[in-house]
Amino acid sequence: IKPGADSRGAVRGSGGDVQTLTLQNYEVIKEKADLLSYVTPVVNGSGQIINGSNNWPSSIYGVNPDYIKIKVVGLQSGSMFTDVDVKSASKVAVIGQTVVENVFPDGQEPVGQMIRFNNIPFTVIGVLEEKGENTFGQDQDDVVIAPYTTVQKRILAIDHLNQIMASSISEDDAEAAVIQVSEILRTEHKLMDTEADDFNVSSMEELISAFSSTSEMLTVLLVAVASISLLIGGIGIMNIMYVSVKERTKEIGLRMAVGAKGADILMQFLIEAILISITGGILGVLLGLAATVFIENFLNWPTSVALYSIVISFAVCAVTGIILLDDIRPIMFDQTLYKEVLAMDVMQNPPEIIDLEHDKMVDIMKKFQDSSAWNLPVVQNGKYVGFISKSKLLTAYRRQLINFTKS
Repeated sequence: IKPGADSRGAVRGSGGDVQTLTLQNYEVIKEKADLLSYVTPVVNGSGQIINGSNNWPSSIYGVNPDYIKIKVVGLQSGSMFTDVDVKSASKVAVIGQTVVENVFPDGQEPVGQMIRFNNIPFTVIGVLEEKGENTFGQDQDDVVIAPYTTVQKRILAIDHLNQIMASSISEDDAEAAVIQVSEILRTEHKLMDTEADDFNVSSMEELISAFSSTSEMLTVLLVAVASISLLIGGIGIMNIMYVSVKERTKEIGLRMAVGAKGADILMQFLIEAILISITGGILGVLLGLAATVFIENFLNWPTSVALYSIVISFAVCAVTGIILLDDIRPIMFDQTLYKEVLAMDVMQNPPEIIDLEHDKMVDIMKKFQDSSAWNLPVVQNGKYVGFISKSKLLTAYRRQLINFTKS
């Protein structure tokens, strides 16, 4: 619960620029808000903590004993101050682990020691358990907490509150508690129905919702970037396999000349494409996991890797390898010869007879012999039905197994 904006005429100030929260507001909320389990006023400031020759810049929070219950933090050593300390404005403090490490660097037990905050002496009566950084990257252990009355009077010299912190009875009651507190404060501040709130009441649910929206937006952005990367990688695989097929045309022809079928050649290159894709996927996953470990250990950022992301990566890799090698058969043939032979009517199986003009057949055979192609398409009734290897066709030509007639 924080101060809101002040409205004067047509001018509205920024949120938190006025002191609309008082101790009376805190007391009324504590008395009337039955959906709240713990409530504490909060006043805070910053300054220098000094212990002998050691000093450290930090923040001090003035609260009541309910604070550690609301923040769900325990004590590593010592004890929390009491309501008696709050009423008497005692100069006692509980400090976080970061403060301990910097003002007690020699491993000295801080409980019972005297420190100064902005030259005001405080006796350390407790040390908080380590909590680490919060969602915003702020160090939650770099803190000093003391009775709010002490901070108000001796350090800040104010009579208003910076905020009021509370916890609801249960998570399900959080939204109703926000509404209840808002109604209580509107009554306390004597606001008309037409007037806007001069305070802000928010819950962790609202913060979580805001972070979830931001997270979803970032997820969509990252998916888009990853999709572009996969597309570029797929184009790379396609080009590699295309070059591989072009450079191994003679190998393909030799294999087919000794009996290999088109399906066998296709399967060979299909397996190669999938292996390249899967290998890239494995290397990518390993690199991603290594980067995750590095970020978590060296940058202290919390990270997590979802199993579905790894599964999707491998699935996309395999599909990319299959789709981008849809059909390698057209690359096996010389395209010029392919177009010329489409006019022929050739039986793929015996009798191996081609009735064609002799001059045209000789011309095609000469082109085929000089060509880099190792296979010639076989067409039956204008439809492609297979192919015949260069060696088989030339052998048949030489043995006169193919009858040439003049028209």
